[in-house]
Amino acid sequence: MALVLAWGFNYLVVRVGLTASPPLWLATYRAGVGALGVVAYLLVRRAPTRLDPRGRRDAFLLGLPNTAAFFGLWFVAATYLLPGETAVVVYTFPLWVAILAGPLLGERLRPLGGAALAGGFTGVFLIARAWTLDLSTPTALPLLALLGGSISWALGTVLIQRRFGAATMIEVNAFQLLGGTSALAVAAAIFEGVPTTTAPMTLVPVALYLGLVGTAFAYGVWFTMLGRTPAGVLSRYVFLVPVVALGASTLLLGERLDAVQLVGVGLVVIAVYLTNRTRASEPMRPSASVPLALE
Repeated sequence: MALVLAWGFNYLVVRVGLTASPPLWLATYRAGVGALGVVAYLLVRRAPTRLDPRGRRDAFLLGLPNTAAFFGLWFVAATYLLPGETAVVVYTFPLWVAILAGPLLGERLRPLGGAALAGGFTGVFLIARAWTLDLSTPTALPLLALLGGSISWALGTVLIQRRFGAATMIEVNAFQLLGGTSALAVAAAIFEGVPTTTAPMTLVPVALYLGLVGTAFAYGVWFTMLGRTPAGVLSRYVFLVPVVALGASTLLLGERLDAVQLVGVGLVVIAVYLTNRTRASEPMRPSASVPLALE
């Protein structure tokens, strides 16, 4: 639940941060502070290094879809969209994980798991009122960018679980964050120029929250669980994140839910309940630790 709350409130904090920093630089700060937090944790633990050079390289490169593309597309799109709406589109993520986990991880979707996935995605569809989407409106491209970011995150998640075992996941998290930070910094320098801020007293706490709470802590929990739980099962828990984001945005920013969206919230809650019921019937298979063809 701590993970859901940390990620749910990220969306409001990102909106505040965008008043003080361009989006790609804000994404760079989040990934960079998060990477420093994870590295500091590893140093304090003095845990033995388990990743070989090829594993470090693969983790670094997997930071491109898992962190750079995901954070970059999300933060750019969030400039145009309210936090609740942003979270709802991003958290089509479990659907894409389910689609990718079959061919890439060999995960079989059981009936109860399928019901959880269908219910959660239907809930997100209702919350987003997806049938009203008009590609001619100013928000159409940001919504499509968010969808691309969600698919990129799903691809990174599935490939990481395919490539690495549970014992290396915390190190993998550090290297993928470093890879994502590097790519984001290059993109920010190209598209946004020299980093600037209009409100440093706002940017500092935002970067610390996004980096330490929303990334170092939350990703630490996520990657630990990713080493123990099938990606398709684990991803369905995050259907609760847009509910938290919508609730916080409603209370703090005046974002409102109509009756149809409230039905969607109910479906999301039911989906999470079904996920809890099905988890025990979908045991984690030992990772094959399959090297990626990156040469």
